[in-house]
Amino acid sequence: MDNETLTLIKRALPAYKGRQIDVTLDLLNDNNTVPFIARYRKEMTGNLDEVEIREIQDEAHRISKLQQRKQEVLNQISEQGKLTAQLSSAIKAATQLQQVEDLYLPYKQKRRTKATIAKDAGLFPLAQWVMQFKQEPFETVAKQYVNDQVPDLQSAREGVHEILAEAIGERAEFREWIRRYTQRNGILTSKLKRNGQEKDDQQIYKIYYDFQSAFKKVSPYQTLAINRGEKAGILTVKIGVDDSAIERYLKFQLIAQHQGPAVEIVESAYQDAYKRFIGPAIERELRKALTETAQDHAIQVFGNNLYHLLMQAPLKNHIVMGFDPAYRTGCKLAIMDGNGKFLAKQVIYPHQPASEAKRQQAMPAFIKLLNDYQVDMIAIGNGTASRESEQFVAEAIKQINRDVRYTIVNEAGASVYSASAVARAEFPDFNVEERSAVSIGRRLQDPLAELVKIDPKSVGVGQYQHDVPESGLDEQLDRVVETAVNQVGVDLNRASIELLAHISGLSKQTAINIVTYREKHGSFNSRPELKKVPRLGPKAYEQSVGFLRIINGKNVLDNTDIHPESYPVAKKILASLDLKLTQVGTPAVASALEKLNVDRLSGQLNVGKSTLQDILNSLQRPGRDRRDEMPAPILRTDVLQMSDLKPGMKLQGTVRNVVDFGVFVDIGVKQDGLVHISHLSKSYVSRPATAVSVGDIVTVWVLEVDEQRHRIQLTMVSPND
Repeated sequence: MDNETLTLIKRALPAYKGRQIDVTLDLLNDNNTVPFIARYRKEMTGNLDEVEIREIQDEAHRISKLQQRKQEVLNQISEQGKLTAQLSSAIKAATQLQQVEDLYLPYKQKRRTKATIAKDAGLFPLAQWVMQFKQEPFETVAKQYVNDQVPDLQSAREGVHEILAEAIGERAEFREWIRRYTQRNGILTSKLKRNGQEKDDQQIYKIYYDFQSAFKKVSPYQTLAINRGEKAGILTVKIGVDDSAIERYLKFQLIAQHQGPAVEIVESAYQDAYKRFIGPAIERELRKALTETAQDHAIQVFGNNLYHLLMQAPLKNHIVMGFDPAYRTGCKLAIMDGNGKFLAKQVIYPHQPASEAKRQQAMPAFIKLLNDYQVDMIAIGNGTASRESEQFVAEAIKQINRDVRYTIVNEAGASVYSASAVARAEFPDFNVEERSAVSIGRRLQDPLAELVKIDPKSVGVGQYQHDVPESGLDEQLDRVVETAVNQVGVDLNRASIELLAHISGLSKQTAINIVTYREKHGSFNSRPELKKVPRLGPKAYEQSVGFLRIINGKNVLDNTDIHPESYPVAKKILASLDLKLTQVGTPAVASALEKLNVDRLSGQLNVGKSTLQDILNSLQRPGRDRRDEMPAPILRTDVLQMSDLKPGMKLQGTVRNVVDFGVFVDIGVKQDGLVHISHLSKSYVSRPATAVSVGDIVTVWVLEVDEQRHRIQLTMVSPND
């Protein structure tokens, strides 16, 4: 990377120190992954987290593309013999791609226009004369330009008009000023298109039938909704602005104090240039920029929700039944032991239209299955027949003399997994619905391990995710999954190929090789044994090993976040306290480490404070799973109906989705309730994501219930407040 590009990156990221940017880019260029840098190179980067490292990475990519485009434009203008020192400096100084394109516009190869025809007819000198604002009548000078291609004075005037209008329309400084003015003062409006209401029979877009907002205040979700309505042929959309103010600006720039016969010609030219060239182009640019901003925001919302969904607390060491509800085809049941190993499956028919005989058989068969395998947790999918199945499960639990609970699990994407090659390889003899039951149960046991098997877009925890570029969404969601998997770490001896493939430094092929090696040679006993895996080289080992854990292996440090490169430091710490490796994780270690002076020890061992603190934390809590600190799922034993809800009722619920205008909360009835952004807190909330996250357990109060429209309005503000 050249010095000029590096300077531009630093200028664009003033929040970071120059050295942080230099080191981060060097580490990335040396094929270090973002999770590895964030966890194991803290001192080098100045404790940058993954979000900050990616910001530097993304800005470097943007600036590199900008520099590449600048060079392309410079080369193309130079080939035309029109590159001046002033133009070259302006292009090199540009900090945004749009500025480069504005400067390039007059030199861009274009189709034959009325202006180029007029120039070919020899009218360009006449247009230049007009811009000198001489006092001679136009007709007097224009006579000299009448020829076979310019048959009369009117043709000359029209040709000059076209030349001036096109030239004015291509002036970069004019476009920049008008663009900024429109951004600051424009009004975006949407109107119902003629016959549009016929296409919107459910009146989904009703609030946009006669909508207007300051352009700079249009929210991302409004942008995407309006775009969708426009695409469906329901709405017409426009950005309006005070044209007279723009014309005054152009008049000042082009005419100023000049008088004479040319003034009228120039006025007509700049008015036409704005109406025909500049205005429509800028409206397209601003609509595009508004859409891209909204799409980026929607992608971030989806990514944030996905992260919290993946990081939900696992339900460990419970025998779980996955319950995939259905009417006609029966409810599919699958039982897993405390480690997620499949034990048994069955189909029952508790709902109509099944025969009376089958419905009578369902309850005893279900209870027998619960008792035979000592199931203590039931995960019910939230799809078709979910609430009827919940009622059935609640009635069964009442007949069992031990503690059995259930919860509703979001089954979004379960059908995608069930029909996938991954599911077929895992359960080749199961039908699709039976695989769904397994997936639903495992989602409760370990959401992260199960959800990584599914295309993240299928999980459905976003806002307008179908209106955003698929490539951008895929890239962001891949990053989110990578972050979540590496923050948690995985059990090397149990992790699936899909889980391992998201570990820092590993690819799908190396993940396959690890599992193949594990199946052939048995469980890994130590982290260094990874080096024996085919095609897992030194770099892949360095990047991945700290995120791979071995439980009950030869070395207790292999079950921590400590990287093997820091094992000598960890052993020195223990030795200085007269402790052994076998004592790691015991109260004796915790007590001894609490008394250490981290600053002094950092100097003695020549280890950075951040890395040292991470080592100390790991020595106290080997096998730590940060998801254990997340809210546990709400477990129920009885059913709540929508008809049971009354205004003012206090409930606990699970946040299922976070969008710009509020959050949707599962309170145990068929329909999730909406907490509008204005009811999230007594204090002002600018974005719901700053207040709550997917998976959070929240206390809510019922505001309003509309059974006919299946809508529940909730608040997180106590009525007492």
